[in-house]
Amino acid sequence: MLKEAIESLKIKQNGIYVDLTYGGGGHSKEILRSLGKNGKLFAFDQDSDASKNKIHDKRLFFINQNFRYLKQNLKYHNCDFVDGILGDLGVSSHQLDTPVRGFATRFDSNLDMRMNQNIKFKAEDVLNNYSEQKLSDIFFKYSNLKNSRKIAKTIIDNRKKSRISTTKELNSILKSISVKRFENKFLAKVYQALRIEVNNEIDSLKQVLYELPNVLNKNGRVVFITYHSVEDRLVKRFFKNGSFEKEPEKDCFGNMNLKFKIDFKFKSPSEEEIKSNHRSRSAKLRAAIKL
Repeated sequence: MLKEAIESLKIKQNGIYVDLTYGGGGHSKEILRSLGKNGKLFAFDQDSDASKNKIHDKRLFFINQNFRYLKQNLKYHNCDFVDGILGDLGVSSHQLDTPVRGFATRFDSNLDMRMNQNIKFKAEDVLNNYSEQKLSDIFFKYSNLKNSRKIAKTIIDNRKKSRISTTKELNSILKSISVKRFENKFLAKVYQALRIEVNNEIDSLKQVLYELPNVLNKNGRVVFITYHSVEDRLVKRFFKNGSFEKEPEKDCFGNMNLKFKIDFKFKSPSEEEIKSNHRSRSAKLRAAIKL
């Protein structure tokens, strides 16, 4: 949904924008194309591999950090407010297609899943060190797996025999409790939960959402593309209520403290896009305007 995301930003020629998830640079390239010579773009990515895709443009400031450090990095660059922010959440195609990174179920590789390769904590550590209860919690909380307890027990029982170190070993262990027709979907959800835990994705998303009202100009626009219900729920509620609760925050007089106006409910990828890129099938695009 590249076109829809860029259109939702309503880019001003000499505005200041942020790409929270640089990746291959696709969104940044389109933002730069719409900017004038005095425009600026700050692009974040904690994966050092993303720097290899850096566009050589004096208007682009590439920041090799997690987007949770948005505000402090803008301050470092003497920028208090921006006109628009874009975040394409989830795993990049590069990460999924690089076997040694351990993000994909289809490759036999070490259980890594780190987006920031400088941290030491890996998916292997989660699987072999977490308690049964903690494993069950992350599978349920981050992937809505109703058989999370069974998954956790199966992992615990198998790691007593030998350490679980590769994707092939994990897939083999989980095969006994997966429904044959839905095996790939089941494995993808397990991997999703592990990835979210390793990279502390939910806390990072909450942190950057909290910072949005403090860095966006009035009428500034924010656009997120989400890929699973956990992150989508957070974005949806924050846009609607200014918090992660079901109801808006209120002051001591009972007045609602709304921070955004929702631009539209959400957009989904077209059938044509899903055919050309099956990874987009679960994507939702949401946009809001700073009040």
